[in-house]
Amino acid sequence: MEEINYVKMAAYLGAAFAIGVGAIGPALGQGAVASKALENMGKYPEMADKIRTTMFIGLALIETLAIYAFIISLLLILFT
Repeated sequence: MEEINYVKMAAYLGAAFAIGVGAIGPALGQGAVASKALENMGKYPEMADKIRTTMFIGLALIETLAIYAFIISLLLILFT
């Protein structure tokens, strides 16, 4: 019978928690940014190009948070 490895179990739970919580925040942030950008594009169609550019920069910065959470979860899984 194998011994229960509590460190690996804690690492897997920590990885699941990191990616779960780390995905909720960026998802909500991206939804809010896209919503406001589209709302403003509708109000000010002449500014659509500038709004779109700013929106994509903001979305890229928000997405890095999800990537960081993914990297942390991979590190927890691979190096324990």
